[in-house]
Amino acid sequence: MNYLERLISASEKFNSIICMGLDPVLEDIPVEGEPGDAIYIFYETILDKMVQTGTLPGAVKPNYAFYAQYGLEGIDALQRIIRLYKNEGLPVILDVKRGDIGKTAAAYAREAFDFFGADAVTLSPYLGYDSVSPFISGYPDRGYYILTRTSNKSASDFQDLGTGTGTLFMRVAEKILEWYHPGIGSVVGATYPEELSRVSSLFTSSGKDVPLLIPGIGAQGGDLDETLRILDTFPDRRIHRINSSSGINYAYKKLGNLNYADAAVTALKELNSATGN
Repeated sequence: MNYLERLISASEKFNSIICMGLDPVLEDIPVEGEPGDAIYIFYETILDKMVQTGTLPGAVKPNYAFYAQYGLEGIDALQRIIRLYKNEGLPVILDVKRGDIGKTAAAYAREAFDFFGADAVTLSPYLGYDSVSPFISGYPDRGYYILTRTSNKSASDFQDLGTGTGTLFMRVAEKILEWYHPGIGSVVGATYPEELSRVSSLFTSSGKDVPLLIPGIGAQGGDLDETLRILDTFPDRRIHRINSSSGINYAYKKLGNLNYADAAVTALKELNSATGN
């Protein structure tokens, strides 16, 4: 089963196109213990509650930096959490934003796919295809999300620059089609719906299945309804994922009458319902 098939299978199994970010912030985790253990217990308890209630996302996305900041304990927790969520059949997108070439890129690919066991990674295209090809050639059945039009405020510093044949982010989108391999995808933020629409139109008109990873819903201000309207222009939206991290992880802060696991499930259930799942 290649990565596109895994995305479709998970969407059908869990009735979801939501990607749940797994971004630990110890100050916000109401679990006692050493950092690695507290992080693991936090996400294990949430997963247990999701399984009990039959409310799961269509993928999860741990951000490497949120674990690495806690040293080897954090890295160990990341590896254990990935294994835990994969055991439930959830595609795991490791958010590492790697961008290097040759043997270094190949080493990063082995780290993501062999050591951590991820199903997909996020990659920076700044060094060109040399930074992407070791991931595809070494692991042809995995996923590779290319940073295209990101959700942060200063993304326009470079991504909106003209290239003579269009903006830089659209050139990246065109390159994704040139480099096409089943599983190669695009990161486009919900915070910029016009740009999301332009990238989506390019991909749909190509006839190629390019999965989108869409951050920016919730705290960053992305509009869910507008994002869904754009996704409805695709022949099959089951391959796409709308990401929510803190809005699920730390929903207990807004739902004070619920413990953290019940609050996370409630927030996820609302997102699944809002996306028609």
